[in-house]
Parts: sequence; structure tokens; C-alpha cells
Amino acid sequence: MHDDVRVVPANEASWDDLQTVFGRGGAAKCQCQRIKLGDHDWFRMPVEMRAHRLREETECGFRDAEATSGLVAYLDGEPVGWVAVEPRANYRRLRGSSVPWAGRQEDPDDPLVWAIVCFAIRAGFRRQGLTRPLAVAAVAYAKAHGAKAVEGYPMVPKAGQGVTWGEMNVGSPGTFRSAGLHEVSRPTVRRAVMRLDF
Repeated sequence: MHDDVRVVPANEASWDDLQTVFGRGGAAKCQCQRIKLGDHDWFRMPVEMRAHRLREETECGFRDAEATSGLVAYLDGEPVGWVAVEPRANYRRLRGSSVPWAGRQEDPDDPLVWAIVCFAIRAGFRRQGLTRPLAVAAVAYAKAHGAKAVEGYPMVPKAGQGVTWGEMNVGSPGTFRSAGLHEVSRPTVRRAVMRLDF
């Protein structure tokens, strides 16, 4: 893990820095809105509107904002990573999925359970363990803002099975373990639910 990574709430980062992290690939197209909107609305929304929504949610550049929707990581002053973390109930696509709820008696609308749902690492900085300091910071941020628990929903590929970076934007089990979460269920072959109760 990098000792020289600085992670800040997105409202303390600039919008340009966040968009630098996203680059021109999948994160730039998604703008971290698919998980917020659900597939139906997301597919029908132009990228520019997705970006507008994210800019309002993050409050990038407004240090005095009361809330933000994620954190931005810097390495040697360069913006290199993003993690989305908010109350679980804010994620419409997550609430409509069977993944978090299979075999558990959970209230999807519990505002005190937060979720870490998406990581984006800037091209050229991937495979350097940068999701781990982001996950650790996201857990600390959730706790500091009143969460009673935080969850993640990592991809669990089979041994030797290849996955694309886009599939791994939800994180890996190792990323969440490094932040103190442990597996509470395995709703599908390829997805786990991991959780830390405070």
C-alpha cells in the first residue's frame, strides 16, 4: 500500500481533478450514475446530464459543503483515484438488485448503513494497490458521518478467470478486507457481500 497517497472528500477536490481520474473510458461515460439511477434511467440519460448530477452530488470545490458522494485520491499531488461512498439507500440500482439482500433480513432504506460501491483508478496508475487506501478512507468517512455499518459488494472471480477492469470497479475482496470488512454472504458465484459494523 502506498504511504504517500492522500485521500480527501470530493468536495475538497476540484471537478477537473475528478474528471482527470475518470479519463475518457467507462468511468467518464458512467459518471458514477448507473448505480444511483438504475439501468432504465441511466441508459436514457446523456453523459452530460450524468456529469451534471455527479457534480451536484460531489460538490467538488466547495470545502464547506455538508456532504459529498465520494473521495478522491492523490499520489504525489496527481489525482489518481475515486471511490463512491454514501448511505446505501441512495443507490437505486443497488436497492433493486438481489445481490445485497439474498439470505439477509435487511432494511434497504436504513440510512445508517453506508455502501462503498465503485472505484475508479486513473489510467497509468492501475494495479498499484490504490483501491486499498481509498477503501480505508471510505470506511473512516462513513463512520465519521454517522454510519452504524458499511458494506461493499466485490467481484469474486474464480481462480484463473479473467475479468475486465470495468467489472472490478466494485472492488475485490482483498480491497475490502484491507479496510476491515468481512464476508457476510455470497449471493452469487461471482459476488460477495462484505460488511463492517461499527
